[in-house]
Amino acid sequence: MEKYQATLAANKHEKSGLPCELLTHYEISQTVEAVHKQVQEEHERIIAIGVINDAIENGEPDEVLQALLLPTAKLHAIDEKQAYHYHILLAKEKANKVKNTNDESAVLWLEEIQECVERANQNAMDGVNMSKGIVDINKAVDEEDDDSLSSTLGNKDVGIQNITPDCTPLYHTKLRETKIEKTQTDGEIELDIDNSFNSTGQGESGSGWIMNRLKDGSKFFYNANTGEYAWHRRDDIVKDHNILTKDEIQTVVNEITADHNRKLLFEANEDFIVQSQAMIRGYLARKHYRDRLTYLKDQEPNIVKLQAWWKSRKQQKEFKNRKNYLGDNTDAVIKIQSYARMWRDRKKYRDRLKYFKDNEDKVIKIQAFFRSNLAQQDYKALMQDNDPSLSVVRKFVHLLDASDNDYAEELELQKLRQQVVAEIRSNNQLEHDLDQMDIKIGLLIKNRITLQDVVMHNKKLTKRADQEQEGPKGLKALSRESHEKLQTYQHLFYLLQTNPNYLAKLIFEMPQVKTTKFMESVIYSLFNYGANQREEYLLLKLFETALREEILSKVDKMTDIVSGNPLVVKMIVGFNRNQRGSNALREMLNPLINSVINDKNIRINTNPVDVYKAWINQTESETGKTSDLPYEVPTEQALQHPEVVQQVEISIKCLQDVTDKFLSTILSSLDKIPYGMRYMAKVMKSALIQKFPDAAEKDVLKIVGNLLYYRYINSAIVAPDAFDIITIGAEKALTNDQRRNLGSIAKILQFAASNKGFGGESAYLSSMNDYIRQSHEKFKRYCLAACEVEDPETKFNIDQYTDVTMISKPVIYISVGEIVDTHQLLLSHQDVISPDHNDPLHELLEDLGEVPVIDELLGLTGDESDELKKDLAKTEISMTLSNKFDVQQDERADMKSLLIRTKRMIVDVIACQQGDDLIKVLDLPSSQSQEERHQALVKKRDLIDRKAQKSQKESKLVRHESILGDTRLPLETMKEKIRKNLQTLELAGMVSREKKYQELVNAIVQDIRNQRRYRNNRKQELLRLRGAIKSLNEKRTFYESQIDYYNQYVKTCLQNLQQTGKKSKRHGLFKRQDKSEKKKKVQGSINYSAARLHEKGVILEIEGLPTNQFKNVLFEISATENPGVFDIDAKFMGVNMDKVEVVFQDLLQLQYEGVAVMKMFNKAKVNVNLLIFLLNRKFYGKTIGK
Repeated sequence: MEKYQATLAANKHEKSGLPCELLTHYEISQTVEAVHKQVQEEHERIIAIGVINDAIENGEPDEVLQALLLPTAKLHAIDEKQAYHYHILLAKEKANKVKNTNDESAVLWLEEIQECVERANQNAMDGVNMSKGIVDINKAVDEEDDDSLSSTLGNKDVGIQNITPDCTPLYHTKLRETKIEKTQTDGEIELDIDNSFNSTGQGESGSGWIMNRLKDGSKFFYNANTGEYAWHRRDDIVKDHNILTKDEIQTVVNEITADHNRKLLFEANEDFIVQSQAMIRGYLARKHYRDRLTYLKDQEPNIVKLQAWWKSRKQQKEFKNRKNYLGDNTDAVIKIQSYARMWRDRKKYRDRLKYFKDNEDKVIKIQAFFRSNLAQQDYKALMQDNDPSLSVVRKFVHLLDASDNDYAEELELQKLRQQVVAEIRSNNQLEHDLDQMDIKIGLLIKNRITLQDVVMHNKKLTKRADQEQEGPKGLKALSRESHEKLQTYQHLFYLLQTNPNYLAKLIFEMPQVKTTKFMESVIYSLFNYGANQREEYLLLKLFETALREEILSKVDKMTDIVSGNPLVVKMIVGFNRNQRGSNALREMLNPLINSVINDKNIRINTNPVDVYKAWINQTESETGKTSDLPYEVPTEQALQHPEVVQQVEISIKCLQDVTDKFLSTILSSLDKIPYGMRYMAKVMKSALIQKFPDAAEKDVLKIVGNLLYYRYINSAIVAPDAFDIITIGAEKALTNDQRRNLGSIAKILQFAASNKGFGGESAYLSSMNDYIRQSHEKFKRYCLAACEVEDPETKFNIDQYTDVTMISKPVIYISVGEIVDTHQLLLSHQDVISPDHNDPLHELLEDLGEVPVIDELLGLTGDESDELKKDLAKTEISMTLSNKFDVQQDERADMKSLLIRTKRMIVDVIACQQGDDLIKVLDLPSSQSQEERHQALVKKRDLIDRKAQKSQKESKLVRHESILGDTRLPLETMKEKIRKNLQTLELAGMVSREKKYQELVNAIVQDIRNQRRYRNNRKQELLRLRGAIKSLNEKRTFYESQIDYYNQYVKTCLQNLQQTGKKSKRHGLFKRQDKSEKKKKVQGSINYSAARLHEKGVILEIEGLPTNQFKNVLFEISATENPGVFDIDAKFMGVNMDKVEVVFQDLLQLQYEGVAVMKMFNKAKVNVNLLIFLLNRKFYGKTIGK
């Protein structure tokens, strides 16, 4: 219609000024037919253009040519020779258009097609002109015509660069040589792809065909003989090696021109060159002089020898003359010498005497140093010599006596162990109750329990206290039956402690769910949470036995340890995360984690989709307009935006820097890893090598790294608040950003430990793969170093006699319920864990009989409630463990016991009597002074025992009187007893008189060494226990702050419960109000139609309502008397439809969680970001800045 109107208006305008300006019926008909014809032609042209685009897509040059020749396309200057080139240019043009428009369906328009046709024709003309110019150059070279060559080289159509007219003869000569050389290689295979027609480059002379590239890179084939050309190589086109190509000519020109320019440069700088040569000659002359001078210096010893020889000849002559003179005056010389010596010696004596008096203090210090040096040598001999002498041992034998400080430290150690175990149990129970309180408060919020239940549990939590029993009952009752049962239980737990095979087998016989509870409630109690060296040693031996058993019998592939959750590995990690292990992790990771948490500039987010969504939210919040980009996109589409890529790269750089700090700290803190973890890593490595002898070392180290890093350290980085790595208040928590930062760091460290890189969907993080590989090599060295630890026997200095020689017997604190559970489990699985019925375990279980009930062990009447019994089952009982089977019937055991008693008596003898060896000491009679010295030693020991007696009554410290009883005998009586014992021991082959009983001396030396180590270890353990108690108190303080926080929360709930109830409850983000509810005080309101909010992008759609009806919907947004709370009324054509309450803080929370769209009134979909923007602008008078 528009064309009809335009054409008719134009025709009528042409008739303006004529007598009749109106169009006739004929003119109108002609106009309509003309428009029809024009539209028909345009339609046919569009069809032709479509045919051309389809032909381009098909990729056939002939089909493209036929499409271009269509009359309806009305394209001009179509040349059939250019068919191939037309196709190439049109295909490139279309591909560029698709790329630029990002539209796969884009097609070429008529003007673009015509432009490609014209460009192809022009390229053909340029190719012909350039080829003709190349041919002319070749002819000029053959004709040896310099003028003709100069003019042809300057032909603009050829485009030869860097031509210098003065070099024309040189060009001519070089080109002719190149042409001759090229002709001689006719038929050979060429490798230059740009100057060859095909992959082999084979051709012949005289064919006339050459190939050159145009400015746009197109290949142009031209026949110098016929003038024929082509755009691609046909089968009949064979390269002519007798014709130089443009590139070959340009190469020759460049070389000749460069040589010419270099020659001109040298001529222009002739003076400078001469000066440079002069400087070089000067340098060579000076070098020659220095070489000569160096030669003379090298020959200086020879020159000195010559001079010395001459001088010695002169001195020898003078000496002979002097000697003859003295020989003639011998008597006078002797007399003079005697006077001189006398005066010199007197002077030397007086000077020495004066020197000593002036430096008397220094002399004393030197003597003290000398004595200390002797003492150090004696100590070194004691600690390092294989057979120390008796005189050395005598100087240190006093160290074997227990002093007041020893008893005081033992008492303190015992109390601290008990206190640590009690604190651990108390904190665990308190933590359990707090978890229950969390659950109940959560259920209160969801209206699943009443507030009164929470209050009752809170009172139970804050007023928890152990009720004291009126007197000893049950297992601790003062009766023979109770005492025997208690003693049997003590024998049983001692056997379980010292023989790890029982518990190791029992662990694997139980279901995994039960095993976790059994481990926490019984094993840790049995070993006192590894509170001292003995219990830690025994617990490690249990873990070692169980770990080897699990790997050798239950692991089929090494990857099972990584992919699964081995029970023993979980137990090992759990134990080493106790207070000592937690302190080590806290000391290692606390500064790093705090730096990440407190640094507000660290925001690590390598997820492109999350970064993309955050970018969309920020853009909408800043502009107040709906973004045109989709909100839900895949990773590939998110990475197409430069802003997202830039932010991800920044996060990767920050992640690598922070991770490197963590890695450096972990690798440099190997000594802070608990010994138990390192030894278990060593055990795991050896067990894996034994199980899989053909496995590569790197694969074994990956499994060890999984234990050391992933299972022990990784969790502390991901959740530092859960493992007490950082201290936060009860009302605080880590933000999602902080947790994501720590999680990203832990993930990279985990990848480095397992040598796992990024690929596939995470290929955008592949730039970190090199860093991960480098870090993995560091982790391998770290794991190897971690496995280099000493055995527990050496570390803790424990052997088979340790329990016999200990001052205090082992004590455990175990609840009644744990005793019953252990007894029941042993009875149920005794045939599996101890198949031999002669095993000591069966004897002890038979002595105990059936499993007792808790009432029997506690001495209850049976009238107590179930809840009270459940609480009383947690009552702890202290047990002093002892070995029922320590009296062995075999002769070897008696000899060992005799050896220990004899060794104790020898210590007292050599402390009071001297001698070169033990035989001389025993054979020499004792003097009265030595007897008195021995009695003084006994009285001193008794005095120390009496001082510690009061403290011993309240502690579990027990002295072994049987070992020390013989030391009270008189010295001679004791020596006689020693001689008899030595004879018995010698018959048993344990000592030898020929070696002067050096075996006993060495045993005493070992005791002295062990005593020193034990005292040092005891001091270290005291420090560790004090630190553990301090940390446990801090943890209790933290739990108490949580209790205060929960109390405040419950108090607030009570206050809300006591209110009049006028305020309705708010359920979630919105709440519906009853019609009878009193209207709140409005602080301000605004009215918007749904159409207006839809235009702003706030309302996306309303279910069941078309867009043209949005104008009839009115929203009234009002601020209530509660800050940050808004009422939204919905009206349809003036009628109130619904009302909701919106909390601004909840909107911000939704925005933080990445929720872009929410539902209101269960019908309207609202853009969260734009709704926040609207409320900020209308009610707070601000917009969100960058």
